[in-house]
Amino acid sequence: MSKKIITLLLIAVSCQLYAQETWQLRQCIEYGLEHNRNNAIYTNQKRAADARAREALADYLPRISLTSTLDDNLRLQQTVIPAGIFGDQDLRVSLTKKFASNATAQVDQVLYDQALLTGLRANKYNRQQAALNLQQSREAIIYNITAAYLDIFVYRQQLELLHYNLETYQGQINVLQLQVDKGVTLQKDLDKVQVDYNNTRSQQRVAQSNLELAHNELKFEMGYPFDTPLKVDTAAPANPAIKKDVAFSPEARIDYRLAALDVRLKELQQKSIRAGALPTLSAYARYGAVGFGDHLDQAYRDLNPFSAVGLKLTIPLLDFYRRNARYRQAEVERLNAEENLTLSEGRYRMEFDNAQAKLLQAQSNVENDQRNVTLAQSVLTVTDLQFKKGTTDLTDWLTTQNALKQSQNSYLSSLYTYYLARIDLEKAAGTLQNFYNSL
Repeated sequence: MSKKIITLLLIAVSCQLYAQETWQLRQCIEYGLEHNRNNAIYTNQKRAADARAREALADYLPRISLTSTLDDNLRLQQTVIPAGIFGDQDLRVSLTKKFASNATAQVDQVLYDQALLTGLRANKYNRQQAALNLQQSREAIIYNITAAYLDIFVYRQQLELLHYNLETYQGQINVLQLQVDKGVTLQKDLDKVQVDYNNTRSQQRVAQSNLELAHNELKFEMGYPFDTPLKVDTAAPANPAIKKDVAFSPEARIDYRLAALDVRLKELQQKSIRAGALPTLSAYARYGAVGFGDHLDQAYRDLNPFSAVGLKLTIPLLDFYRRNARYRQAEVERLNAEENLTLSEGRYRMEFDNAQAKLLQAQSNVENDQRNVTLAQSVLTVTDLQFKKGTTDLTDWLTTQNALKQSQNSYLSSLYTYYLARIDLEKAAGTLQNFYNSL
């Protein structure tokens, strides 16, 4: 019993340590790539593609079939032997008996079928398509987890700034309260600061709620249990070098490669339809036995074996109109797929260029807004000192404090835009997997 108790205590301690672990961005993505349910779906799709490839290959492998029949001829069929062969009158005879049995084993092997051969070539592309879908799912997981992680980071930054503002307001309230008690300051001045303090507290509660929502979003994207605490690292994500003058290649985008594969598959579909007009050749070997009898046991007692081998040539003749209509439809679909591929190439290039421009602008904005926050804090420090010495009034102090809050809000907005622009550039460049590997 003591060993069980010790084991349970060790499990409880390990679970507590696991729950208190601080998760960095790379750990979150690594966990999500393993536990997100979308991965299981696309993994199953890849398995299905492999199974379809084996199914297509099976059409070109030998087929063995066994057939057994037993006829109970309730009324025997008769045939007529004309008069003059065995007598002067027509002779009616039955060429079988009441019971007839038949057992046959046959092997069929396709020797030439161009449509099947074309289908076998398509298997390679189907497998590549399933693998790319799985890779695309992984990139979506990386992007979504990173976006949720950044939400948490920005909301925590906001809470830190709001906490700083609350301490500033609280300090001013304490000073004004003493002045009101001494009768040197009006109550309305204290109320003005109190109103701003209360508004900041409301903003703090909203930010705290948003932070909890962001945690839930991160847990969902990771496939992490909602009822288990998740402590996320508060440090800012690493700042990789901004990609400047990168030689963009649309092939780096998985969705572009999927579109290119779609064109290949539609080309093979056309060829497969056209190959339907070609003759098909197959070989077969057959072995069996038949038995007859007036009673059931006699039909299986004396069996007469038979065997045959042969070739089967099939030439389609009157399927031209239907096949031609299907071919034209497949041709139009292929042409549209090629046009979509060309459009996609231009769109992906535009997305990459725009993402680069947005990131450079966002970086400039966040640096400028960060300087403004520092400057506004410096101005507030001077104004606060002047207010305590009586060289400025409360209106000037409140104006300075509001300017600081506005600069903080602008900084938070530009900070989130900057980090989002970074991950958007990785997505546009098709390098989300490299981004994850570099963390």
